[in-house]
Amino acid sequence: MERSLRGARVATYVYFVLCGTLMGAWVVHIPAVEERVDISHATLGGLLVLLGLGAFVGMQVAGPLTDRLGARVVVPASGVLCGATLVLPGLSRDPWTLAGSLLVFGFCNGCLDVSMNAHAVHVEKAYGRPVMSGFHATFSVGGVLAALVAAGATSAGLHPAATLAAVGAVGIVIALASARALMPAASAAASNGSTDTVEETHASPAAARRGTAGRVWLLAVLALMVMLCEGAANDWSALHLEDVLGAPAGTAAFAYGTFAAAMTTGRLLADRFVARFGSLAILRHGAATAAVGITLVALGPWMWAAFVGWALFGLGLSGCVPQLFSAAGHADPAAAGANVSRVAGLGYVGMLAGPAVIGWLTHLVTLNHAFVLLTLLCATTAVGARALRTESGRTPRSEMAGVGP
Repeated sequence: MERSLRGARVATYVYFVLCGTLMGAWVVHIPAVEERVDISHATLGGLLVLLGLGAFVGMQVAGPLTDRLGARVVVPASGVLCGATLVLPGLSRDPWTLAGSLLVFGFCNGCLDVSMNAHAVHVEKAYGRPVMSGFHATFSVGGVLAALVAAGATSAGLHPAATLAAVGAVGIVIALASARALMPAASAAASNGSTDTVEETHASPAAARRGTAGRVWLLAVLALMVMLCEGAANDWSALHLEDVLGAPAGTAAFAYGTFAAAMTTGRLLADRFVARFGSLAILRHGAATAAVGITLVALGPWMWAAFVGWALFGLGLSGCVPQLFSAAGHADPAAAGANVSRVAGLGYVGMLAGPAVIGWLTHLVTLNHAFVLLTLLCATTAVGARALRTESGRTPRSEMAGVGP
């Protein structure tokens, strides 16, 4: 059992890396596809909404399906479909075909995202200690791999469609090869029968089900706020240094790099802190740290202050989303997929809305002052962290040992 559980954990890492790599492969080829289809930035922005719409729908479909059929069926099937549809944007020749390609690819990516997170919840429950943040960290590793592959392919003069097809084909092989190591539905159901969970140490099954729906939607609203902050940082961090502080373009690019590096580092370390202090403390203090960081960005007149601020912002946000996903899955493990799909879906809406909301605010105030909205969202999240509170606000030390590393 111990060996099979470790295998399931490794397989979950593989699928998170795979998801990050497939999405990253598309992202790094956006400029080439935009040039091939011959569309403006504005048109591309509209088409990217379809990617998000497809992902949202895929999440809502895959969540309940994972609860019904099991992750061993839905996760690899989603991985295969995601790998197979990755090439479609590279083959598009006009805005209409690109729109359809992004809708389909987004749907498949959303299915993979939610199903692998639902499986991660079952693995975490079986381990009896926090492991969710580590999974999310490996998603970022996938993005780095995609960037390296794209750089090498571009240097070799490969066509974007050829690169996307190759990455997708490798992804299909990996998705199929890793399927056997996933937890079967019976094992997941057995892990759900335990009365001890990471979030609910002493709660009875009846008490755990009371108010589950309302709690899950509250978690979803918190995910929307946190992921809106992430989305804003992705698109506006470099522009802030360049437009507000007058940094050269090369220097400004390090703003996002600082944010991303801090977030990845935080996720690699977060599980240890969750085991020691509890997920409520990580969400509350993480959101508060992010609020301090983005306030420093918004009000600091010095470049060094901006870099420190973006680092604190990334570090603070790093552990928030994994705790929200984990709490949603553990709220009712029998419906982990459906609950994670609600939290992830609304969070994804926030991720897409973040850049647009900040852009709209810049018509009213300067860019750095628009970031004050992010301060308010982080502060609200810190207050709302009590949504993670159950009978016990932290994980007892007796449960920390788990199965092993």
